[in-house]
Amino acid sequence: MTYLIGKLNHMNLFSRAIQAVILVAIVNLPLAAHAALPDFTSIVEDAKDSVVNISTKTRAKRSSKRDFKLPDIPEDSPFGELFEKFFDPDDFGRRRDAESLGSGFVISEDGYILTNHHVVSDADEVIVRMANRKEYVARLIGSDEASDVAVLKVEAENLPVLEYGNSDDLKVGEWVLAIGSPFGFDHTVTAGIVSAKGRSLPSDNYVPFIQTDVAINPGNSGGPLFNLDGEVVGINSQIYSRTGGFMGLSFAIPIEMAVDVANQIKETGTVSRGWLGVLIQEVTRELAESFGMQNPHGALVAKVMDDSPAAAAGLEVGDVIVEFNGKKVLRSSSLPPLVGRAKVGKRAEVIVIRDQRRRRIGVTIAQLPTSITQAAYSPDADEPTQESALGMKVEKLGSAARKRLKIENGVEVAEVAEFGPASEAGVLKGDVITMIDNREIETVEDFEDVAASLKAGKSVALLVQRRSGPVFLAIRPESEEG
Repeated sequence: MTYLIGKLNHMNLFSRAIQAVILVAIVNLPLAAHAALPDFTSIVEDAKDSVVNISTKTRAKRSSKRDFKLPDIPEDSPFGELFEKFFDPDDFGRRRDAESLGSGFVISEDGYILTNHHVVSDADEVIVRMANRKEYVARLIGSDEASDVAVLKVEAENLPVLEYGNSDDLKVGEWVLAIGSPFGFDHTVTAGIVSAKGRSLPSDNYVPFIQTDVAINPGNSGGPLFNLDGEVVGINSQIYSRTGGFMGLSFAIPIEMAVDVANQIKETGTVSRGWLGVLIQEVTRELAESFGMQNPHGALVAKVMDDSPAAAAGLEVGDVIVEFNGKKVLRSSSLPPLVGRAKVGKRAEVIVIRDQRRRRIGVTIAQLPTSITQAAYSPDADEPTQESALGMKVEKLGSAARKRLKIENGVEVAEVAEFGPASEAGVLKGDVITMIDNREIETVEDFEDVAASLKAGKSVALLVQRRSGPVFLAIRPESEEG
């Protein structure tokens, strides 16, 4: 019995020891988790003096008193006194000045400051306030709407300058930090992670944005985005929001692009961008199949502009651009930033997939023109409707379609069957078909010959012209039985 009691006491002591170890581990768990988080204090301390608050004022033009007329009110009307008390005709020519807030940061000791175009656009006065509360009236050196970058200059010396990092080295999931003036609260610090890289937004074709979940609000625009080394890797520019406030989707301009634009503005006052001269679209899974590609990638050429570098180099409609100057083109949105940053007048190497083979094409990049003219057209007579083998009726290109789309060749879709390959592919009445399976379509006979030769069940590319522009569709012909 004594031995049994001793054994039980020994087990009890062992059990308590195990419990003690577990308890210590639980108590120390928050400390371990805390130790794994980055410490931003040194970054903020080193960078705060280089980040500035920017306020602008836009003076509204005074309108003429004649633009406003008081209603005719009888002398004995009870509303006469009301209008005299609250509606002074002299006030109706006055409009309040518009004011806005933003952020920026110093890029040179002699007073050059980088910010967003939309922060200072149309401003009559720009005030820069430093961290020590000292204020300067800034001069706008230049601004570029396409990249949303602007350069300011203040008369100052020995200003603290931030160091640049390399946004290409950023990894998705990496910690980043923003400093700015949201809603006018100077030097507010927010942190988050890189959510994605190379994002293309609908209104910004030439900027491969860095997407983060850093809290960005009105007033943060133009402020720097830092990596954990305290280097600037981007300029906070936009947010995606359905409420007007932060929703976890923030976008920053890569610092390399911003610095390149800033240097061009400082040196020449303008920004030069490369131009290839093609209209492109995304490669879908169905289109990839039609081009003999294992996976969808690249930028599909839907149109080659006349007198463009692409036309001179021999690029063709239906080419899939998969590489530009050694950089892989994974999506169509990847191509415009690469072309835009290419040196004007220099030769670039383009790799395309054509007829299921990779081809290497050299092209001399030109300056992006301010406007691109469409090809000339010549009117022609309409022809009767013909039946097609792809679930649609087509007819000869009519004069109205020629004029509307400014094209010369193709066949016009007159009717689309409710069910069938054309309907499933997204073909619409009024579309003009100019190519099927990489074969040009100029007449109704061309269309019928090509359609009859297509293999049932295999997707082919169909190039249609619409008012919105050319677009490739993947169409899968059905067998005669079904």
